[in-house]
Amino acid sequence: MVDEKMKDLLRKYGIRLNTDAGQHFLTDEDVLAEIICAADLSPKDRVFEIGPGVGVLTAELVKRAAKVTSVEIDPRFPPLIREFTENAPNLEIIVGNALQTPTPTDGPYKVVANIPYHITSPLLHHLFMESAILPTSITFLIQREVAENIASRGSDSILTVLTRLYGEPSLLRLVSPEAFLPPPKVDSAVLHIECYDKPKVDKETAQKILNLAKHGMSKRRKMLSNSIGELPNGMEALAAVKIDPTRRPQTIKIDEWIALEAEFAKRR
Repeated sequence: MVDEKMKDLLRKYGIRLNTDAGQHFLTDEDVLAEIICAADLSPKDRVFEIGPGVGVLTAELVKRAAKVTSVEIDPRFPPLIREFTENAPNLEIIVGNALQTPTPTDGPYKVVANIPYHITSPLLHHLFMESAILPTSITFLIQREVAENIASRGSDSILTVLTRLYGEPSLLRLVSPEAFLPPPKVDSAVLHIECYDKPKVDKETAQKILNLAKHGMSKRRKMLSNSIGELPNGMEALAAVKIDPTRRPQTIKIDEWIALEAEFAKRR
């Protein structure tokens, strides 16, 4: 059993998990199998994994991919990962902060990870806005509420807007706290993002769209006339792209944000 093997390794190396750092490790084999299935790995694939911990997910990745690069911030874990994966020759372990670690630059790669939940937003920003080569897909086990926001068809958060500029997200399944060691205090979910071959806009425009959406969501319970409408030429821009100013920001879809930013760009 995965959980017993994990506990044995933690005891062997005298490691106590730091839940404040998001160290809640998946032990449910059904969920593990679904993550692997969603990632749709082939023997030619390169995988970039964040936060491998003991190496439960890593052990499945190295069986299916040509190369796995795992980034782990806690220096206590590489020996456990090596042991759990039986010293897989196609595994590279980087000890460091994933938010500051460059993603692969030598070809296509997929991201598969059970990440510390508090880094979800900055990690997606890093993957989409700071990577020299964008991933072809992302499969995350993250907090349920965040996964539901990202998968929303509207604009429930800036993270929703960011993700839909770069790919198509889908929430695959919910995961209970009992699937982890130790159990977190929140429900989780498996989220898959199939990244576009080409993003909807370039990175400079993406940042402008995010800034515009952030301004709109600063008064998310109010109509767009009270946020976007207060910007110079705001009401005119809304009218030009046929967005009703009485709508709330969370109802705006990604193509509408793109059109609205394009209209503002004309008027600057």
